[in-house]
Amino acid sequence: MEEKTTLLEPLLEKIEAYTKSSLELYKLKVIDKSASIFATLASSAIMLFFLSMFLLMVNIGLALWLGTLLGKTYYGFFAIASFYAFIGGVLYLFFKKRIKDKINISIILQLLK
Repeated sequence: MEEKTTLLEPLLEKIEAYTKSSLELYKLKVIDKSASIFATLASSAIMLFFLSMFLLMVNIGLALWLGTLLGKTYYGFFAIASFYAFIGGVLYLFFKKRIKDKINISIILQLLK
C-alpha cells in the first residue's frame, strides 16, 4: 500500500505544478490582452483629442472669416453649424447602418486579436 502512495505522490505533484503553470499562463494572457486594449484605447483617445482641437480651431477660424464676408460675425457660425447639420443629416439617413456595422466589426476584431 505504501508503494502505491509513493508512486502517486510524484504524479499529483506534477498535476499540481501543471495546474499552477496553466493558471499563471492564463493570467498573463489576460493581462497582455487587457494592456493591449487599454493602450489602443488610450492612444486613440489622445489622437482623437488633438484632431478635435485642430478641427475646432479650423472651424472657428473659418466661421470668423465667413462672418466677415457675410457682414456679421455670427452669420459665419450659423453657416458652419448649418453645414455640419446638413452633413450629419445625410450621414444619419444614408450611412447609419454602414457606420454602425464598421464600428461593430472593428470592436470585434480588436477583442479577437
